[in-house]
Amino acid sequence: MAFESPRRLARALGETAPDGGDWLEKLPETVRQAVALRELTVERVQVPGGRSSLVVLVRRADGSPAVLKLAPRRARPESERAALTHWDGRGAVQLLEPFLAEGELLLERLHPDLSVRSLPEARALLEAAGTLRRLWVEPPGGDAAHPFETVAERTGRQAAAMRAGADADTELAPLVDAALAVREELLAAPPEHRLLHGTFRQSKVLAGERMPWLAVGPDPVVGECAFDLARLVRDRVEDLIASSSGSATTRRRVKRLAEALDVDQERLRGWTLFRAVESGVRAHRVGRGQDAELLLEFAGWL
Repeated sequence: MAFESPRRLARALGETAPDGGDWLEKLPETVRQAVALRELTVERVQVPGGRSSLVVLVRRADGSPAVLKLAPRRARPESERAALTHWDGRGAVQLLEPFLAEGELLLERLHPDLSVRSLPEARALLEAAGTLRRLWVEPPGGDAAHPFETVAERTGRQAAAMRAGADADTELAPLVDAALAVREELLAAPPEHRLLHGTFRQSKVLAGERMPWLAVGPDPVVGECAFDLARLVRDRVEDLIASSSGSATTRRRVKRLAEALDVDQERLRGWTLFRAVESGVRAHRVGRGQDAELLLEFAGWL
């Protein structure tokens, strides 16, 4: 099959993964082998696709539609596999074959071009929040034996990178200091430990057949629910920043989402601040200046 990596994927791996070029170079052969082994028929590569994986729309030998997803090790595809196995289709896309080669997932086909982001904002938030609630379950094996990274571990790595970013650009320091302080407070007494999606937003919720909306693309983590909900607060951040009432709208959104999902409002505000600053500093570090400016201005409202 003729194959070219989506530009968005190539650009993102070039920004964040030192070994991304090697994985991309081997990707055409990896796809060819995966397709041949499972007797799949390729329809098309999903474009623009994601920033950490390749998504190929395929049909299985019996003619049923499916998705073949391939991701480098740094994207933690085995963690995604474990989470999808545990959810078993409840609120998330169904894993069709549990045991594939490392970095390869064969998934239920949803409607890849129809996410809740296509809905009016109020309904989109409602549908997304309802999907997220279904994912918040006890991790497999309980708190001690599960295979997932914890919120404390993930944000610890992120905190180190944020400090380095603030050292390199002193203008970032006040927001970084505030974000790191609130992280320490939040980690002191987490109210629960649930399996979380980890990178949840409106575009991660696609229309399906067996359920109206299902989540895709988790980067699972175990921790408190407010951490997961925090990313949803800043959805459509460009619209919030462009609005004269963006700051007030953000505060109302925090309140409404916290009440709708029974999450402490101040903890949600705190994790929203941390995650916005972390994303803004990361965008700044890799040269995405406009994204960084939007995220850091949003963080300043919190």
